[in-house]
Amino acid sequence: MAHIRQPIPVKLFVGMISPEPSLFDECVTLLSSEFGLLDLRAPVVAWDQTEYYRQEMGTGLLRTFVFFERLLDPEKLASVKNMTNLIEKRLSHATSGNRRINIDPGYITEAKVVLASTKDFSHRVYIGRNIYAEVTLQFREQGRTFVALEHTYPDFRRKDMIELFNRARGLLRTALKEIRSR
Repeated sequence: MAHIRQPIPVKLFVGMISPEPSLFDECVTLLSSEFGLLDLRAPVVAWDQTEYYRQEMGTGLLRTFVFFERLLDPEKLASVKNMTNLIEKRLSHATSGNRRINIDPGYITEAKVVLASTKDFSHRVYIGRNIYAEVTLQFREQGRTFVALEHTYPDFRRKDMIELFNRARGLLRTALKEIRSR
């Protein structure tokens, strides 16, 4: 029989999409009060992979990712997603109720990138508190890089995004070495 072990801490990240880049900083301030300092922040880039958010948020959408220095118990992902949903609601347009920002948390392990979602689908598993999760990138020793899976979103497939998550994985590995040496 295998021994039950505590999960290894993970690196929390949040992806954000909005036509209003000032909302990125506002969300970082809110999230940092709960999860601590950032140790990596992606540049803001145009987000035009799909039309999914156009009706709700309009055109000229931008995308960024932020990564938190303090590691997290992976069990907390559902709570983080519920928190980001509340932030989205709080920042929504007062009259229409439409979101002004989409906030998607996830985490990185040495082997994978996991995203939280409120939507169920064949490649997602329920993790509690009305939240699902999916592995969206998988680390391959051959090539020493993350690779996309069949269901991976188009923007996560981009070379610059793969490189970003590889960098974040390096930060995670350094933090884990420090924890293990204590």
